[in-house]
Amino acid sequence: MVNLLDFDLDALAAYCEQLGEKRFRAIQLFRWVHQRGAADFGQMTDLARSLREKLAHRARVGALPVIGQHASGDGVIKWLFDVGDGNAVEAVFIPEGERGTLCVSSQAGCAMACRFCATGHQGFSRNLTTGEIVAQLWFAEHFLRRHLGRAERVISNVVMMGMGEPLQNYTALVPALHTMLSDHGYGISRRRLTVSTSGVVPMMQRLAQDCPVALAVSLHAPDDALRDELVPLNRKYPIDTLLAACTGYLARAPRDFITFEYCMLDGVNDAPEHARALIDLLARHARAGLRAKFNLIPFNPFPASGLRRSGAARVAAFARMLGEAGIVTTVRRSRGDDIDAACGQLAGDVRDRTRVHQRLARRHPVALPSAGAL
Repeated sequence: MVNLLDFDLDALAAYCEQLGEKRFRAIQLFRWVHQRGAADFGQMTDLARSLREKLAHRARVGALPVIGQHASGDGVIKWLFDVGDGNAVEAVFIPEGERGTLCVSSQAGCAMACRFCATGHQGFSRNLTTGEIVAQLWFAEHFLRRHLGRAERVISNVVMMGMGEPLQNYTALVPALHTMLSDHGYGISRRRLTVSTSGVVPMMQRLAQDCPVALAVSLHAPDDALRDELVPLNRKYPIDTLLAACTGYLARAPRDFITFEYCMLDGVNDAPEHARALIDLLARHARAGLRAKFNLIPFNPFPASGLRRSGAARVAAFARMLGEAGIVTTVRRSRGDDIDAACGQLAGDVRDRTRVHQRLARRHPVALPSAGAL
């Protein structure tokens, strides 16, 4: 049976055509599934009985089984979803005033193996399907409406910042984004739908053409030598190549800046010398048209990382240097720490197919470069 969560509106219209139905039936069905959260075709009373009977025998709304739900003292909720074959992924809801943000996973595990990320230390099992990506939003939105007693939309922002590198699952990602953006689906604006990437340059260029949404880039270092150690993908797409791709993305982006994520690691990338190197790097690329916003992220430690969180004073001094240089800079307030739902902590359960532990064991400890190297 086909999973209707795998279809964006165009794909659902094509499926309905196969069933001998008009496009307006696809719109009605899409609204029932995504706007109303219906999984029972019998509830869809404005659909023709004949269509409901066809769907009952050929299709389903494939929700993910919920293995666990944890609520933080600060209002954050984390869900663990079973995606089969011993794998589970996590999604996190972060309320803040009138805004509700859902952090969504795109893969079971991650092959990027970034030093500071708990998911990367678990290895990689497989890509999620479009339906498995959308199912996280489908469940969270309609659970929260019931839980909060609200009829209107609860989730206003979606960030593809959960488990996995979204741009390495491009074929499944783009239809999921279309469903999130659709006015007949969740109606998330392009400015409020963010894809986070460690820098898969060719897919960034494709995303700009296929479905330009807000972009967040995991930078974490001001030079190639250090970023090679923290974000191994940098060896394939070095910083200058990455920032040139970011500049190109802005031509079609819904925002006039790229957000750069920078995880603050004690004694590794948080010295004044690193801040000055970042300022010089961005000034050079600004001449080509790059506009940037920096999001400094306090590191959330986990045992296998061997890294420590930068002190608050160190983070504040770093932010002040960037700000004084004219770079818009924020310090992310860590949320959900008590349920391991903060940035970089999502891990779930993964049947690693990449032997990540052997690869990590061969790495050298990250050393702070000397001031002269910067």
